[in-house]
Amino acid sequence: MVVCFKLIFVVLMIQFEKFQLANGLKVLVHQDTSTPMAVVNVLYNIGAKDENPAQTGFAHLFEHLMFGGSVNIPVYDEPLQRAGGENNAYTTNDLTNYYCQIPAENIETAFWLESDRMLSLAFSEKSLEVQRKVVCEEFKEHYINKPYGDAWHKMRALAYTNHPYRWMTIGAELSHVENAKIQDVKDFFFKFYRPNNAILVVTGNTTTEQVKTLAEKWFGPIPAGEAYHRNLPKEPVQEKMRSLEVHADVPMDMLMMTWHMGGRFDAGYHETDLITEVLGGGASARLYEQLIKVKQLFSSIDCYHFGTIDPGLLVIEGKLVKGVSMSVAEKAVLEEVEKIKQELLPQKEVQKVINKTESIICFEDMSIMNRAHSLAFYELLGDAEMMNQELEKYQAITPERIQATANAIFQDRNRNTLYYYSKN
Repeated sequence: MVVCFKLIFVVLMIQFEKFQLANGLKVLVHQDTSTPMAVVNVLYNIGAKDENPAQTGFAHLFEHLMFGGSVNIPVYDEPLQRAGGENNAYTTNDLTNYYCQIPAENIETAFWLESDRMLSLAFSEKSLEVQRKVVCEEFKEHYINKPYGDAWHKMRALAYTNHPYRWMTIGAELSHVENAKIQDVKDFFFKFYRPNNAILVVTGNTTTEQVKTLAEKWFGPIPAGEAYHRNLPKEPVQEKMRSLEVHADVPMDMLMMTWHMGGRFDAGYHETDLITEVLGGGASARLYEQLIKVKQLFSSIDCYHFGTIDPGLLVIEGKLVKGVSMSVAEKAVLEEVEKIKQELLPQKEVQKVINKTESIICFEDMSIMNRAHSLAFYELLGDAEMMNQELEKYQAITPERIQATANAIFQDRNRNTLYYYSKN
């Protein structure tokens, strides 16, 4: 008899308060007096998907420009470091996020810095040139000169025909950033970097009253911009399997497959997340067990998705063992995929990946930095309270729901395959 144990996580709901300034800035506050630190997080509702197709890479370029100095602060990092803080940022296809962690007693320094660069950057040809070179070198290093670096450029262009997910955050072409003009940069900034297109989250050893006072003082005077109404082209349902062959100077052959999946608001999103865990979630996952350990066809293999807001891609990619043919490797992957479609997953296996997902969520929420990121993201989705409902959604998933989702996704017409051959 097999006994299946279900882990029970004692989850503390993330408490927060929310208000909005007259200029449209949404503000969320999560108090945690157990730490001497505070996190100030500013999320802008602008990602690579909002770019002009002829000027891609601008969202990522701005991530760099935002550290190049603002109207009243020539060097962003200096006053932050003097106050004991550290900062960083990231850009995705869906959003741009800036954050800093600082001793709570110096929290006003973070408000001053973030508000000043929201007010206006110190636009200059020199700053643009410096950051443009940085971004262009990053493009060359990671996407041109690096082995397999162009794989995702090619796969996105293969999988998407209409939706702007067809280009990466770095940009579709190097020339788009190389040819960026100062007026283009200004127009982009004042369109998207406005308080009514942003979410401010403060977590840590602070109070709502303190945050209200500081938010009104530093962000309140910044004028709102025109409301941004997103109207992106929808990706049509894929009706035919697509494939592409690439031959390059890489160490070994690589196989990459993608299938279109639902977005954050679509039925089956959380089930798809568990499917990627069943197939590719570490050394006990099915692809690793069968295709690396047993059949020895791949030297590495993974299954994942990007968690995009709009409908995204479920990915299986792996590097083949020398001497293994691409057709044999592909057939083996599809056989494992077919098992998920045809055979109901054992409850024990489903519970294992649910437990793993729950533990990841719980451990992530232990950090005030991660809480700030999550609150901002779920508020962007529509309501930060959804953050506290994620575990319930995973706990409700059954083997039957996983199988139904697998059958909806893993269809031949929905598949895109990149055959990346080594010339060596």
